[in-house]
Amino acid sequence: MAEKDTVMETEEKEVVSKNFIEQEIDKDLAEGVYDHVQTRFPPEPNGYLHIGHAKSILLNYGLAQKYGGKFNLRFDDTNPTKEKTEFVESIMADVKWLGADFDDRLFFASNYFEQMYQCAVFLIKKGKAFVCDLTAEEIREYRGDFTTPGKESPYRNRTPEENLKLFEDMKDGKYRDGEKVLRAKIDMASPNINMRDPVIYRVAHMAHHNTGDKWCIYPMYDFAHPIEDAIEKITHSICTLEFEDHRPLYDWVVRECEFENPPRQIEFAKLYLTNVVTGKRYIKKLVEDGIVDGWDDPRLVSIAALRRRGYTPEAIKMFVDLVGVSKANSSVDYAMLEYCIREDLKLKRPRMMAILDPVKLVIDNYPEGQTELLDVPNNLENPELGDRKVPFGRELYIEREDFMEEPPKKYFRMFPGNEVRLMGAYFVTCTGCEKDENGNVTVVHGTYDPETKSGSGFEGRKVKGTIHWVAVPTARQVECRLYENIVDEEKGKMNEDGSLNLNPNSLTVLKNCFVEPALAEGKAYDSYQFVRNGFFCVDCKDSTPEQPVFNRIVSLKSSFRLPK
Repeated sequence: MAEKDTVMETEEKEVVSKNFIEQEIDKDLAEGVYDHVQTRFPPEPNGYLHIGHAKSILLNYGLAQKYGGKFNLRFDDTNPTKEKTEFVESIMADVKWLGADFDDRLFFASNYFEQMYQCAVFLIKKGKAFVCDLTAEEIREYRGDFTTPGKESPYRNRTPEENLKLFEDMKDGKYRDGEKVLRAKIDMASPNINMRDPVIYRVAHMAHHNTGDKWCIYPMYDFAHPIEDAIEKITHSICTLEFEDHRPLYDWVVRECEFENPPRQIEFAKLYLTNVVTGKRYIKKLVEDGIVDGWDDPRLVSIAALRRRGYTPEAIKMFVDLVGVSKANSSVDYAMLEYCIREDLKLKRPRMMAILDPVKLVIDNYPEGQTELLDVPNNLENPELGDRKVPFGRELYIEREDFMEEPPKKYFRMFPGNEVRLMGAYFVTCTGCEKDENGNVTVVHGTYDPETKSGSGFEGRKVKGTIHWVAVPTARQVECRLYENIVDEEKGKMNEDGSLNLNPNSLTVLKNCFVEPALAEGKAYDSYQFVRNGFFCVDCKDSTPEQPVFNRIVSLKSSFRLPK
């Protein structure tokens, strides 16, 4: 019997499938290559992070957590021409918001400049690096291409002593930008162009955001990055597929610099979303041209923009988990990201009443001047969220689309002679409407049945339509912003000339919206479901207590379905 119980327990255990990176880590640990796991997220502070970076952050942090290891946030700040403190601060905020803890493990590549310099000196002494006087254009010409091997630089065979002196002179500021570079001496005939004596240091007389004017030579990324990993004792350098061809150079640097227990680079596929803009130069142009109001404009998919729009860390993690980790690049439908935020919010947030396109409804037989507070459930699918008191009276705002004089078939909302339920309130029968001189409806009229109050136990006639409403005397006027993709989905992302094909309807601003009073008390980032209109959040940038602004996070309808 005991044997049978053991078999049943084994069958009941959840089978955990591991991605290929986890399989490689398991192999390294089993073979004793490493006795721990340490990962890092190494952004260059030259822009804001986007949804693709979120995948890398959560992947690296998740691996460290899973294996009981450590996670570093390290700024790859080796290029002072593009880096700003603003970007450093925004990246730190994004990583913290996503839940990746780095409080005692924050590093800057620029703090290793002295060690990188010493590594370069070490390579020169070994005869593995040389100072080259060729121009950038000449270096490109000498490099060759995929069908033509490269030619050696005429300066390649300088002696180590001569190279040491020249390199020191570079450091001491004796040469202009571009006048000399330090190159690794590897193999100009290598089939991998990255191995054809790559530049590893250049002269750049520029102040650095962290080191000021201390240095006028700066290491190239392909030289600096493996050294940073090795100094921090990173075990697995997880990066995206475009660095696969750079891996031989990564391995060459840590090997020739003779680091003990060097890190191992493993590549995974980038996260591509359909019909969104992630390229930094494109976003920078959108910002500079005033098409968006900053890197955090809710139409973008920077992490700051998603946070401002109302996305949650939980939704982004769900999305990253659904996308998974693979070796092959592919594109993911933006609808999957929208699915994840709906799933995350639908049971967490109260369902409130807000009217985006208002028309007044007057209940003619409701006592004038009388108001009452109705008990309305916050979320019918989650009773734990409780109820709230909502003011009700004779004059209400309803959505303009909820009334039609001559409705089509299967229209169950308000039209003359039809009875509907006002959500959480009473049955109301439409009796007619008023119009202006242009034929536009200005007021809808109706009568209510006081015996039909919600929660009263009324079991009489049934109605097919239920509409939401906001009482006029206590309604708060707010601004609502409706967002669509910033690029045109039907015509594609790019025009023939290489410019972005922008969607002229990517932002719709509605200034004459009315909400129940509790909504106007929301703080920045607070989110709600507006009944029938979607999920909305309080804008963190433009909303004030006097003039609330709500961003639509996502509509209620979804075209995405999880595969079975």
